[in-house]
Amino acid sequence: MTVASHIAELKKKHDTLSSKVEQAQRAPAVDGLHIADLKKQKLKLKEEIGRLSA
Repeated sequence: MTVASHIAELKKKHDTLSSKVEQAQRAPAVDGLHIADLKKQKLKLKEEIGRLSA
């Protein structure tokens, strides 16, 4: 796997997590800890993308 394809895959996962966070924030029964966990995962992906892009 090339670095570019790995970055593309990470961006796809980041976008998927963004959608999940938005859906979870709209749902009244979703636990705040679940949303925080999704956001942490999203941040880790963003940091990894930034590290690989540099």
